[in-house]
Amino acid sequence: MSWVVFSYSLPPKGHSSPRVALWRRLRRLGAVSPTAGIHILPAREECLEAFQWLAEEVQHAKGEALVMRVEQFEGLSDAELMDRFRKARAEDYTDLDAQAAALEAQLNPELKPAERSHLREMLERLRRQYAEVARIDFFDAPEGGLLTARLGRIAQALAAVERAAASVTPTALEAYREARWVTRPRPHVDRLACIWLIRRFINPAADIRYAKTPEPDEVAFDMREGAFGHRGNLCTFETMVAAFGLDDQGLRTMGEIVHEIDLRDGRYAHPETMGVDEVLKGWLLAGLSDRELESHGVALFEGLYTALTRRGRPGRRGRTITRTSEGERT
Repeated sequence: MSWVVFSYSLPPKGHSSPRVALWRRLRRLGAVSPTAGIHILPAREECLEAFQWLAEEVQHAKGEALVMRVEQFEGLSDAELMDRFRKARAEDYTDLDAQAAALEAQLNPELKPAERSHLREMLERLRRQYAEVARIDFFDAPEGGLLTARLGRIAQALAAVERAAASVTPTALEAYREARWVTRPRPHVDRLACIWLIRRFINPAADIRYAKTPEPDEVAFDMREGAFGHRGNLCTFETMVAAFGLDDQGLRTMGEIVHEIDLRDGRYAHPETMGVDEVLKGWLLAGLSDRELESHGVALFEGLYTALTRRGRPGRRGRTITRTSEGERT
């Protein structure tokens, strides 16, 4: 396989700040150093671009940098290099897993609301740190899967009380394949997420109408007296996910993001929430039609779901990498 290599030198009498900053940046990028003086990443577009920006920083610090593509290292196989990447990420995951284990040990059915809130904040911090590591886990270190499972167990345990309070009747998804659906006009976060769910898991060509009053043969959602709506502290999207038994980590996280934007109760904290919220607000301010909101919303939530379910997987390969020097970008 191909690798992108970064090598640099800074003036020997220069200030130490650029050296420290570069070391930290290389660490955050997930680069490994098989030998002194060079740092490598898999040959992907985002990795090339990251090294090119670093080369510019070196140049600004009056140093020299080289970014180049390497097909093979003499005396070091691809498998050995991949193993070095996995070992580096394993150390990161192991550190986070120790913190998650300590958090899991604090769980018990008698937790007070304030205690659950504190533990939930700790969980979200760990999730954000996990996402940062998963982003540079180019070759799927197995420790990442173990940590994902532990974080999922913690999330389920913390949500157990809330789920118990919200009674959702299981529903056969097949019974709704040919259903005609209706919801209120000007669909926003909860309704748009539900529409995506319907088109993604039930019927891509479902008939969905926007009206204030449903017809007798229509299935209403997120409407008063509708078949699917808020249940306890669950938003409509969470209700539909639970009713249809659609249980995976991506959908759970999506539900928490939609929940926070829709209910704003501070129950969940995800880095994606603010961005999704601002995009949805922008569409409403732009005066998009119901159908435009629907098509945009389906695309938005499909992208979000894909990102959430593919965290930690290898990214796509980048474009051809050319040799550069002194920070020159190609």
